[in-house]
Amino acid sequence: MGYLQDGTWNDGWYDTKSSGGRFERTTAGFRNWITPDGAAGPSGVGGFEAEAGRYHLYVSHACPWAHRTLVFRALKGLNGLISVSAVHPDMLSDGWTFSRDFEGATGDDLFGFDYLREVYTKADPEVSGRVTVPILWDKKRNTIVSNESAEIIRMFNSAFDHITGNTLDFYPDALRPRIDEINARVYSTINNGVYLAGFATSQSAYNEAIAPLFESLDWIDGLLGQSRYVAGDHITEADWRLFTTLIRFDKVYHGHFKCNLKRIVDYPNIWGYLRELYQVEGVKETVHIEHFVRHYHYSHDTINPNRIVPITPHIDFDAPHGRGNI
Repeated sequence: MGYLQDGTWNDGWYDTKSSGGRFERTTAGFRNWITPDGAAGPSGVGGFEAEAGRYHLYVSHACPWAHRTLVFRALKGLNGLISVSAVHPDMLSDGWTFSRDFEGATGDDLFGFDYLREVYTKADPEVSGRVTVPILWDKKRNTIVSNESAEIIRMFNSAFDHITGNTLDFYPDALRPRIDEINARVYSTINNGVYLAGFATSQSAYNEAIAPLFESLDWIDGLLGQSRYVAGDHITEADWRLFTTLIRFDKVYHGHFKCNLKRIVDYPNIWGYLRELYQVEGVKETVHIEHFVRHYHYSHDTINPNRIVPITPHIDFDAPHGRGNI
């Protein structure tokens, strides 16, 4: 995971020495919003009107943050409106690349670039920051709209409804306080918690992360014993933000990130819930298990210096989930 400094590429991993062994995630640098009429959103500038064919999404099938955007693109009927390029799962000294020698890696369908960093420098030749996915690109203005997944899924949730007629709402007004509350805990202790544990370079930093992770998974299992979904009786954004971590857990995080107190299949409520979400129409097509197994084990040489990609347990996400009709 290299970075750009004033438009120049640097191959450097996260510095955990200065943080006591703790992994500290950087923030997204592009925070504009697509809106129905092009008015400015909560951050950034205006001028990004929802239009069919105008926007392009850059993703990694390995990345849970990028995966969120693919899930919302599918659920909200945007597959035909927003095009996609997927990077190669290996992230080495050149960061994310557009090599095509792995099934599902598409290359750059928009510019024919070799490296994802070139997308950032096309938007801003002097850009500084980590070269991350997802990236939402505006073909008309020739720039990045956003590289913040949490905000991209909010755009996808509602900005294009007048075009698609798809009015599914995963962030309804009445549930927003509860969704935000769940999101905050899930982000800090589960979504990011697996990384805090996996990228820790001191025992104390690992210990700080691992206990809250499993306390929160126990909490989620308890919630799902009381209601169909984490915020109540309807699927919301909070479920899909959780889903992309859960689907990777037993295949990657349990072993590679040392999150091995329990597996997801050991949680009676979460395991059925995960299978139910996976089986929602359009979702399983967004799941590329071979990409995330390859990426984490092959790319993280600080954790797996010999780059041995292990066999992983067979998990039948298509098995009946036992939670009634979807």
